[in-house]
Amino acid sequence: MTHISPNDDLERATKVHVTQGESHVSTDPNVVMTTVLGSCIAACIRDPQAGVGGMNHFLLPDAGDGRGGDAVRYGAYAMELLINDLLKRGARRERLEAKIFGGAKLFDGLSDVGASNSAFAERFLRDEGIPIVSSSTGGVSARRVEFWPTSGRVRQRLVAVDNAPQDVRRPVPPPMPAASSGDVDLF
Repeated sequence: MTHISPNDDLERATKVHVTQGESHVSTDPNVVMTTVLGSCIAACIRDPQAGVGGMNHFLLPDAGDGRGGDAVRYGAYAMELLINDLLKRGARRERLEAKIFGGAKLFDGLSDVGASNSAFAERFLRDEGIPIVSSSTGGVSARRVEFWPTSGRVRQRLVAVDNAPQDVRRPVPPPMPAASSGDVDLF
């Protein structure tokens, strides 16, 4: 019997990095979507029956000034874009499920944009009737997220940040071998 480690899955996968303001949808079981988040949010939404899923990455919940500005940076646009792209690929709204990540508070003395982002994503999905089946938001650590859109599997790695608020800053742990680097698989 051959043993396949989670890292082998990633090495064989076609990686699609989703950066701030982007959204990507796929039906390819060999695709893994990746992103790195601080206060930003990534929503991973899929239709398990249709075998289609996608990820977005947004910076702020909304423009805050009523003008909209560069729409791709904002949550409402990013969420609508992702959901519409999923529907175009055969997803059905009533079967969609979501996982959300990010929303950390990385800097002392600044407003907590991460908390606003998290609250926005939760409210948006609730209002759209899309259940959140898993989430990892808040805290003081950045996150590296890997999402397999057809299976719904997600792996999150916390990333040490030196700028965390002083009252919650923790010493950075010594580096661990790759197999035990704090990975969390969420199914």
